[in-house]
Amino acid sequence: MKKELFDFLTTDLQFIKGVGPVLAARFEDVLGGRRVLDFLLHIPAYIRARGITENISEVKIGETVTIPLMVKSHKPGGTFRGRRRPTQIMCSDKMGNSVVIQFFNVNFLDYWLKKLPIGQWRIISGKLDRGSRPTINHPDFIEEMQNADKIPSIQAIYPAGEGLTQKVFANVRDQIFNILPEKISEESDSNVCEFFDALKHVHFPECSEDLSANSTYVVKLAYWELLAHQAAIVISRRNRADIRNRRTVRVKKYSLLDKLYNELPFNMTGAQQRTIDEIFKDLEKDVPMMRLVQGDVGSGKTIVALVAAIKMAETGAQTALLAPTDTLAQQHYAKIKPLCDKVGVICDVLTGRDKGGVRREKLISLRSGRTKIIIGTHALFSEDVEYKDLGLVIVDEQHRFGVSQREALRAKGNNPDLLALSATPIPRTLSMTIYGDMDVSVINEKPAGRLPIKTTKLPISRTNELIERLKIQINGGAKVFWVCPLVEDSDASDLTAVQSRYDELRKVFPHAGLVHGQMDKKQRDAVMREFADDTSDMKILVATTVIEVGIDVPRATIIVIENAERFGLAALHQLRGRVGRGSLQSYCILVYGNNISDEGLKRLDVLTQTDDGFVIAEQDLIMRGTGELLGTRQSGWINYHFVDYSYHRDLFKLAAGAARDMVSIDDWTRDLMFIFDRGVGISA
Repeated sequence: MKKELFDFLTTDLQFIKGVGPVLAARFEDVLGGRRVLDFLLHIPAYIRARGITENISEVKIGETVTIPLMVKSHKPGGTFRGRRRPTQIMCSDKMGNSVVIQFFNVNFLDYWLKKLPIGQWRIISGKLDRGSRPTINHPDFIEEMQNADKIPSIQAIYPAGEGLTQKVFANVRDQIFNILPEKISEESDSNVCEFFDALKHVHFPECSEDLSANSTYVVKLAYWELLAHQAAIVISRRNRADIRNRRTVRVKKYSLLDKLYNELPFNMTGAQQRTIDEIFKDLEKDVPMMRLVQGDVGSGKTIVALVAAIKMAETGAQTALLAPTDTLAQQHYAKIKPLCDKVGVICDVLTGRDKGGVRREKLISLRSGRTKIIIGTHALFSEDVEYKDLGLVIVDEQHRFGVSQREALRAKGNNPDLLALSATPIPRTLSMTIYGDMDVSVINEKPAGRLPIKTTKLPISRTNELIERLKIQINGGAKVFWVCPLVEDSDASDLTAVQSRYDELRKVFPHAGLVHGQMDKKQRDAVMREFADDTSDMKILVATTVIEVGIDVPRATIIVIENAERFGLAALHQLRGRVGRGSLQSYCILVYGNNISDEGLKRLDVLTQTDDGFVIAEQDLIMRGTGELLGTRQSGWINYHFVDYSYHRDLFKLAAGAARDMVSIDDWTRDLMFIFDRGVGISA
């Protein structure tokens, strides 16, 4: 890849015309990054057809309509007797049928009236809604007749976020693809040109099939993405086997493990002990450990990780435990530190919150080797963080970190061992191709005393009855999670918004809490901590899927998941794991909507019949592949952009074979590894 193209792909989106720093920050929340490349890998979810019609009576409620309308009169909105009334623009089509254009934000009244002057024809495009007359609420497009070509007949719809409209996405896309051909023109590698041609086709789809998992373009992109992943695995394996990367086996200096075992208030399960034995055997080799520990929610992975860390501390070396969120890091610290104190091992936590003198003291303790176990977030591999002897890196919820992130932390030591933890069970049919660079241990037993979570499904029409039952449980001391899939009400969906549900539940439970991804992080963490506090009056927490990982409340014994049919099995299983973390009987209620499909009911039945994460993972793979939520491309295992497990299973073997057969990694494959963040960059 030539330097000119590399530089463009790594350009911050704020420098694209019409973006700026504010929109770039919003894009980062949605894309997971703010480079041009991050935008290119974020493809549309579906298309919306906007064919022109002249007769509103031919359009069904809920359909998107593009139609010429004559503006007849204005009816300004406002507040009347305490109720807000929308602004209404009365129009008629060419057949004389009445159509109402309606706006609910009265702050923009003058703007809409100027856009739709009385006596003028305008071409309008939006969804036809119910009303006493045909109504279009907040049209997507309003154009003068001579500008009808500005309304796309086929519109690509992107998974978006707060403050990012489809027009913003389309503008940024157009700006990028106007510049991209010039940057590619000097490329001699035909693979590079073919890759960006496939990307162009999915960003400018001509039909729904162009975005399907089976389309020529998506299959190409999925294969290249898998090739990048498999090549990274091959390099990792070769590097581990390289004699230059061998290390001296560490010698025991202190006796700490027996102290730890004596302090534990429980006995290890057979699966935990087996996993510990496998880890100890790895630590006795001169090749650095690369082991993945798969364990279902509540199977006891954290204590296994602590045993490995104490084993490392016996040699005088340090352990870094990397968690995906501040909340989860703090919870690990709260669990681990008391045991470390009893054993005599210094344990600390380091996150982005640590500033000034507090941070300096922690860094000095790390640099001196005094701190033996450090728990934290990405702050653990910040430039100013130095370790005296980093011997073990533990990565929790490892599928949330890229290869480059975990390698950045390993680079802080001299070939340290790596122990990755995952609470998302992966079917054995895929584990070797997904995590081929790691040895895999499975913890398939629950700790003694844990009761199976009783799971039932309930139609949304019985919500009021459910709330009455919750009153009794909460009065008896229970704590409840109530999960909704959306943050705000949407005209495009009938899903219950978390804000609306929170407002309703507060009428019954005044001390209810609310958390969602669009809240300020400090505020969100504060609410979670209050809910976890046994002395708090907050007994019910209304949330989006931000609670899927990173909150541990043993007193929480009930979780309600609303519109459960819209979640994949893997996501539902993860959410269900927020309860059942103590010795009390716990319950999961799957609330489903009125329009649930037969397939949706089958998925929920799987949850009611088993709590075995590996069985659920196999079923998820068969029924839905990636456990997608609301049509967005989300993977419960690896955050692939184009790969769909249910459609691209054969590509795994093809890509793995191609990567293994490479004598050396060619330039194109290195380009792919850079593009898909698989740990090996390119030299610009």
